[in-house]
Amino acid sequence: MSSEQPVVAVLGRGVVPADEPLIRADDRGVLRGDGLFETMHVRAGRPWLVGEHLARLARSAAALELPLPGTGELRELLDTACAGWPTRTEGALRLVCTRGPEGGTEPTVYATLSRVPDASRQARRDGIRVATLPLGIAADAHAGRPWLLGGLKTLSYALSTAARRWAAASGVQDVLWTSTDGYALEGPTANLVWLTGEELCTVPAEQTGVLPGVTADWLLRQADDLGWTAARRLVTPAELHTADGVWFTSSVRGLAEVRELDGVPLAASPHTAVLADLLGFPVPPR
Repeated sequence: MSSEQPVVAVLGRGVVPADEPLIRADDRGVLRGDGLFETMHVRAGRPWLVGEHLARLARSAAALELPLPGTGELRELLDTACAGWPTRTEGALRLVCTRGPEGGTEPTVYATLSRVPDASRQARRDGIRVATLPLGIAADAHAGRPWLLGGLKTLSYALSTAARRWAAASGVQDVLWTSTDGYALEGPTANLVWLTGEELCTVPAEQTGVLPGVTADWLLRQADDLGWTAARRLVTPAELHTADGVWFTSSVRGLAEVRELDGVPLAASPHTAVLADLLGFPVPPR
């Protein structure tokens, strides 16, 4: 019988009890955040855009010189985690790869699967209030500086978590990081997408070091079907206030319209429903 209970699957072992310990105390992913992860949306019992997520993981692993199992092994692990998951229940599937224990050469690899949080589903329906927060670096600070780990989805998430805590304490639902030279960058767990006229835009990852978003990239590839052009360029928060639509995109939350930025309401975009339908993320009823 299918169940919505959390699932944990370990490479080479299969599904294990969710409360069974599987990380050693000296695992470098725990000690130093030395590892990577990808999170995928599970719909109809299957992960969406799995190929794109695994390709991004491989690029990040190469940058970190982190050994990974083959793509076939990783896909098999994800299939194992999803086996038996209810087809009508949205899932958040996370693949974690750490450098493993001190002194070892084999990575620690496992996957977890759980129900998509209600807050993520509500954000699709109701939109989000966002505040800008300075990141303390210039927009091009990561360019030519690979040691800053720009564009990599590492396990070092303390900064992102702190920003989300600040947001909750400040009465907003998310944060938009800004550069010292005045540009909008990304959210702690989301990419920025906006529409200006007939141009659907996101922030250029290579230039700024923001994470190249799988969902945002997929959405921009569909721009032509909507009669728009796709662009990757810099934008200021002031320009977002006059845009024809502003959204945060991420793999589990999907598309969340920014309804308020720094306390100023943004006009509801007539294009939100079209984009949401295109992405195929379920929107809960009111």
